[in-house]
Amino acid sequence: MSIFYFLFSIYQISIVNSQLSITMATFTTPEKIGTTPASMLWLLPLAASITITYKATKLPTITARNFIKEVAMLFGSIVVFIIITALVLWALAWLITE
Repeated sequence: MSIFYFLFSIYQISIVNSQLSITMATFTTPEKIGTTPASMLWLLPLAASITITYKATKLPTITARNFIKEVAMLFGSIVVFIIITALVLWALAWLITE
């Protein structure tokens, strides 16, 4: 009876290890995001989450009105900076290739 439990436990460990390997592999392979204009919209939730987290940790007192105002200002400045940087890089690439 004990050999059965031993073999069954080895089988369970191998299943857990294979499931763990698959789970770990999903976190170590990067997500494929294209460079089309539509795929660049994925930057907006990223910028929003960074902004909310940053302001939640840096504001000394958080009131709803002040927090929303500060988050909106920082979010807008991040998005504007990303757009300006993209336009500058696009123009630089156009000058180099033409």
